[in-house]
Amino acid sequence: SATPVPDLFQRDFTASAPNTKYVGDITYLPVGDGEFLYLATVIDCFSRRLVGWSIADHMRTSLVTDALRTAAATRGSLAKAVFHSDHGAQYTSREFAGVCAELGVRQSMGAVGTSADNALAESFNAALKRETLRGARRFDGTRTCRLAVFRWTTRYNTRRRHSANGQQAPIPYEQQSVTLTFAA
Repeated sequence: SATPVPDLFQRDFTASAPNTKYVGDITYLPVGDGEFLYLATVIDCFSRRLVGWSIADHMRTSLVTDALRTAAATRGSLAKAVFHSDHGAQYTSREFAGVCAELGVRQSMGAVGTSADNALAESFNAALKRETLRGARRFDGTRTCRLAVFRWTTRYNTRRRHSANGQQAPIPYEQQSVTLTFAA
């Protein structure tokens, strides 16, 4: 896409409500000698909840559009939300910009070559690899990798505690926040 995308985050990965600010990235998952699966993520900045993800044996733009569409299905809508990413070819493509426009999502991108501008997504990727690979150099095949990622993401959203959430997992934190909002 020839349209420049501003940095609407300025390294502020906080949000005052769910479904307003998201980050995403692609990470490599080693499954064999020189073979990889690729994981695209969409993470809510409010609760750190992984609301959308896609895993495939390619890095085509459909990998990231599938993750964003999954997030929209999970949330019911992403209208008026901001999605922040790096300048990867998938995120700068016309196809991705079109899906963002279709879903009512505003794009945001950090500076080129600065991983700190997408630190929340980078931190998520590092935790996933550290906690699923546990020191191994690769997964024992694609099926093992897919199962490990599925198990880990389920645990991450439902049981893994986050300091940003007052030591609560993302889904319980969101549920408590909604309950408190309705009670007020």
